[in-house]
Amino acid sequence: MSNQEAAVSTLDLRGLKCPMPLLKAKQKLNAMAAGEQLLVLTTDPGSQRDFSSYLQLSAHTLVESRVEEGEFHFLILRG
Repeated sequence: MSNQEAAVSTLDLRGLKCPMPLLKAKQKLNAMAAGEQLLVLTTDPGSQRDFSSYLQLSAHTLVESRVEEGEFHFLILRG
């Protein structure tokens, strides 16, 4: 994620188990303005499925998703 701008907020949810990463990310997204970006860091493998399902049903856009050293990173554009 080399082209991140200062407008990106980071939410570190590493160590939390399902469903907490998704619930906390939803809370954070609800508090953000449209067009802002949120980088979510998790260690729960279920996050991949949870975030994918949620984002398909929401107004938000998944900009990037990657796995790095056992961590799951999701860059989300607030819709």
